[in-house]
Amino acid sequence: MTAKQNSAGRKLYSVGEAYMIFFRAMYTIPGLRKGRRDGMLSGDFMERLMLAVTEVNQCALCSYAHTKMALESGMSREEIEALLSGDPSGVKPEEMTAYLFAQHYADSRGRPSEEAWNSVVRQYGKEKSAAILGAIRMIMMGNAYGIPLGSFLARFSGKASDPRSSIWYEIAMLATFAVFIPCVIVNALVAALLRLPLIAFS
Repeated sequence: MTAKQNSAGRKLYSVGEAYMIFFRAMYTIPGLRKGRRDGMLSGDFMERLMLAVTEVNQCALCSYAHTKMALESGMSREEIEALLSGDPSGVKPEEMTAYLFAQHYADSRGRPSEEAWNSVVRQYGKEKSAAILGAIRMIMMGNAYGIPLGSFLARFSGKASDPRSSIWYEIAMLATFAVFIPCVIVNALVAALLRLPLIAFS
């Protein structure tokens, strides 16, 4: 199953790409948890990153879910709508580097430039950068599977499905997600034991 693309916009993730997105998200969960536990990543900061990624990937289901979460974190509806339209004017200056990296990470399909990542580490330090990366990767996974899930559900509720998608793409993505779960867990554990780098570059 290859990624589907048409005139509607950004190419969807293939099954193979989705596996790597899933793995990378699992591999960086410890950094995200530590960042949240230690107060390095506030709820509204994390939601801005997730909205940045969602805007690039055009996930309607994720936009709906994270609009609710962002409102609950204290963000205004005006800022949320601006972020979902690609307008970062409401982003705090101290969060802008992370926000731009989140957009770049999604736009590069999870293969950012080393220079972009180094700018994040220089500004936030290694631990906070790992938390930022973890948040970005979690929403990348949410987008990769949220698009086919949302489109699949729309087909049976009388709503418009994503024009980039097809029923066969949705079935393939959702079926392989369940198969991938044990593989991804083992892969992430092995990567942690081998202390593999958190990030690969374009």
